[in-house]
Amino acid sequence: MENIVLIGFMGAGKTTIGRELAKHLSVPMIDSDALIEQKAQMSVSAMFEEKGEAYFRRMETDVLKELLDQKEPMILSCGGGLPMREENRILLKQIGAVVFLEVSPETVANRLKGDKTRPLLQGADAKNRIERLLEERKERYQQAADLCICVDGKAPETICSEILKKIEKNT
Repeated sequence: MENIVLIGFMGAGKTTIGRELAKHLSVPMIDSDALIEQKAQMSVSAMFEEKGEAYFRRMETDVLKELLDQKEPMILSCGGGLPMREENRILLKQIGAVVFLEVSPETVANRLKGDKTRPLLQGADAKNRIERLLEERKERYQQAADLCICVDGKAPETICSEILKKIEKNT
């Protein structure tokens, strides 16, 4: 089985879909942000605040390099900003089939309403920030992806089925 790598904006459902795929395929699901938090022994929010975004982005790349050596099949759920670096996009493709979970700004705003754990969405005018960030990132997500799945209004099981069918068709 080829590894499956999930990318997309925050709130796209990468963790939820990752868990569902992992359960269905009986493989572990690895969350890049959780792995970074474990290694740094601090939350992503604390890292952004205390060490800065550049430090966190370097950690993302380091984690991807480590995951290249993993021999067992896995589902990898990536932080929303991870594919922004060209080096990371190259590493993602080496790790497995990269699936871009495409989501609308409205869905993101609804899903993340009241979430205080997302450093890039703190402060006033979160909806405009979501729209701007989504627009900035979309092209890089598409560059990194082997396939794109629109997740708006779909149940996790439906999204998982779509992913597995498309990966099967592509291999």
